[in-house]
Parts: sequence; structure tokens; C-alpha cells
Amino acid sequence: MDIKGSVALVTGGNRGIGRAFARALVQHGAAKVYVGVRDPGSVQDADVVPLRLDVTDERGIAAAAREAGDVSILINNAGVGDGRTALLEGTLDGARQAMEVNLFGTWRVSRAFAPILARNGGGALVNMLSLASWGGRPGFPGYAASKAAQWSLTDSLRQGLREEGTLVIGVHVGFVDTDMAAWVDAPKISPEAVAEQTMEALLAGRAEVLADERTREAKAALSQPIV
Repeated sequence: MDIKGSVALVTGGNRGIGRAFARALVQHGAAKVYVGVRDPGSVQDADVVPLRLDVTDERGIAAAAREAGDVSILINNAGVGDGRTALLEGTLDGARQAMEVNLFGTWRVSRAFAPILARNGGGALVNMLSLASWGGRPGFPGYAASKAAQWSLTDSLRQGLREEGTLVIGVHVGFVDTDMAAWVDAPKISPEAVAEQTMEALLAGRAEVLADERTREAKAALSQPIV
């Protein structure tokens, strides 16, 4: 689809990967880019439109949908990690929050904006997923489970919105050089690289982005026997 002249919304677009998405959309000629955040004052870029949006608040999402009824590209980027939930002991509070934001937050926003995308010609819905969508992670099992569920939701949205002309894209990546992955001592890809590959997928009409080599290897290994 065309990015030039489009109207886009990026949830969690004030920093990290979300801000890279917003900047890439502007650079590719989007006519307007809404940045959906809990605190509009945290948006520093003057060439985007701050939009109050908490993905856990259904009333707030409905209000945002009324305000941003011209959206043709939705990027569900808002998400949380979960380093608090241990696999075999302790509370599940962190895992519940990861599900609430990563899975149900994406679901809520997609439900609210899918009719808007259809009304505006279909457009595109992009979900920010993870390498962890495809495998368990004993060190952060709640996060991995939320991303696996979000991947399943993405496929359901892809099938369910196809007749409305909406392109649904899943973006998978390993560690990205952001605050969320600051604790990791491992190779990382830049947020800008993730965003640019996503723009290329939008332009080409591709349904999936495998942003780094580890992610491509993980996808290729899905058909292999469980070890």
C-alpha cells in the first residue's frame, strides 16, 4: 500500500521502536501520524499528533477512535516486558500485565480501529511481535506467552480482515537496542532498522517482517522436531 499521503497511528510511539515507526512514517511521506500514548506531553516531535491512548482502557480507546477517524495505517506497538514472573515460583502478576497489554491491548485497539480502516479503504494493521512468539523462554515466560498469543491473534486478524481489504503484518524481531533490552548483553538491531523493514513490507504488501538473522533462523526451525 502507499504510505505517502496516508494517515497513521502508532501506539506507544513516543520512544524506542514506536518512535522509530513514527519517524519512518513521516520520512516516507505520511500526511499525518498520530502517536498514541498515555501522556501526550511525553511526545517531543513537533511533526506528529499526540493522541491520548491507554491500550488497557476501553473507554479511552473508543475516544481515541472517534478523534482519529481518518487512520489508514495502524501500528500496534505498545507493549511491556515481564522480568518479574518466574517459571516455577512467585506471583503471576507480571505475566498478567504482559497479557493485558501485549495481547488484550492489541486486541482492543484492533477492534476499535478495524472498522475505521475498512471505511477508509482497508489500509494496514501492523502488530509488533517478537522472536519470543515462537518459543518458550524460561527466563521470561510471561512475556513469551503473551507474544505467542499475540502472534495467534495477528493471524486471526489477518484472516478476519482480509475481505475488508486490510493488510495485516506481523513484525518479528529479537533483541532491539532500546531501554527494554538494556539489560541484555547480546547482539541487537536498531529500532530504525526494524521500522524501515516494516515500511518496506507495507509498500510491498508483505504480511510478515523477519527483522534479524536470529528471527529468520527461528522461523525456519519451526518445522523441526521438538528437542
